[in-house]
Amino acid sequence: MTVSILHRVTGSGMATVGTLLLVWWLAAIAGGPQSYAVFHMVFAEFGKGVLGYIFGVGLTLSFFQHMASGIRHFILDTGAGYELNSAKRAAMATFIFSVLATIAFWAFLLGAK
Repeated sequence: MTVSILHRVTGSGMATVGTLLLVWWLAAIAGGPQSYAVFHMVFAEFGKGVLGYIFGVGLTLSFFQHMASGIRHFILDTGAGYELNSAKRAAMATFIFSVLATIAFWAFLLGAK
């Protein structure tokens, strides 16, 4: 049940937060150098980009959790994985995968610098 609720929350969260950030970024670009400087200051310079990393890691974690639980739901749609132990393992696997994939993704991004 938790995975199902989290699937909905992460999907809505990514859509809402991601859309708002994209619109703000596009509006800042269209607004000119001063507008973009404000956007850049909030997400890259304020606290050495801490706010940008918080949103970036949060959206990445949401993406991987949403993807993993979507795959889990797809498998359930085939009729497999309804046994209690199997369902619990699959639910826990979505959490473990999303955390490990987020760590690997950000390690790759930060290691590329």
